[in-house]
Amino acid sequence: MDSLTLPLPSSLRSKLLEAGFANTSAFQHLTPLQLARDANISHQEALAILKTVSWMNCADQYSKEEDILSSAKTAWDLLCYEKSRKKLRTCCSELDTVLGGGFKPKELTEICGVPGVGKTQLGMQLSINVQIPSEFGGLGGQAVYIDTEGSFMVERALQMAESMIDYLKYATSSCESTVGLGMSLNVDTFLSHIFYYRVYDCTEQLAVVNSLEEFLKEHREVRLIVIDSVTFHFRQDFQDWALRTRLLNGMAQKLMGLAQKHDVVVVLVNQVTTKTNGEIVPALGESWSHTCTNRLILSWSNGCRQVHIFKSPSLPAATASFAVSADGIRDVESSKRIKLCTISSP
Repeated sequence: MDSLTLPLPSSLRSKLLEAGFANTSAFQHLTPLQLARDANISHQEALAILKTVSWMNCADQYSKEEDILSSAKTAWDLLCYEKSRKKLRTCCSELDTVLGGGFKPKELTEICGVPGVGKTQLGMQLSINVQIPSEFGGLGGQAVYIDTEGSFMVERALQMAESMIDYLKYATSSCESTVGLGMSLNVDTFLSHIFYYRVYDCTEQLAVVNSLEEFLKEHREVRLIVIDSVTFHFRQDFQDWALRTRLLNGMAQKLMGLAQKHDVVVVLVNQVTTKTNGEIVPALGESWSHTCTNRLILSWSNGCRQVHIFKSPSLPAATASFAVSADGIRDVESSKRIKLCTISSP
């Protein structure tokens, strides 16, 4: 709470601001004697200020509790919402099927796998697909891509965008009500709607995540956040494992809050590590495994890429095959085209 909002004489508010007490949180654990000395005011004035701050904090807490109590929803409300909300599709029908229609907004989905299995390719494909217009069952949004390893290749994003535009124009050509939409699609628009951050250490990574709240307020069309990978700097720069766990959990809570508040899909790419018994497991340990809503494991099987739903509160364990082609993420059978939900002609 801002100190300017306190019901105090203007002269006292001025002295508090000059002494650095811009927020009421600065008064925590202060005694009247300490406040009087730091703000150059009398003991009685300091006592009155602390009582006022205490009263305002109690009133604010009571207001928050009322908001929480009034925000209750029925299970029926939640079910209706689940059925109505759109998912972010992948261009692979088999994968979309096992995901219940695609990646869900308001959730954190972790993608794990060995190098070269397609984690970054999937993240880039989602950054293109999130822009599919709502007329075709898409989210019609924009993407934030946080690159920690330098693996984002704009030439590859260009290929995926060109392929998507070809498919969308083909679909609009057969539907009179969307023919104008097809003419307006271009590569420049697709690429300009991917906001790219390149971060070089864990401090920059945390700073970018912490700045996303203000960024999303200014860019309300953003519907996807990708971090590729969430792991890299936290495996390289840390010796204090307890501190690493706290920072990672805090970052995950921040991202979950953003996903819930702004209705965005959050995708976190994770690396894998090898246990002493030779088992390959996702990196960052057991504590991290509980922070994400869904965990997808990407792997190879007989020369084919597969996605296994390892953890999800709403999806059963399942496995789907996918391919990485020149066009992007596709079905293993290359003859299958992207299925777009066009609106019918009147």
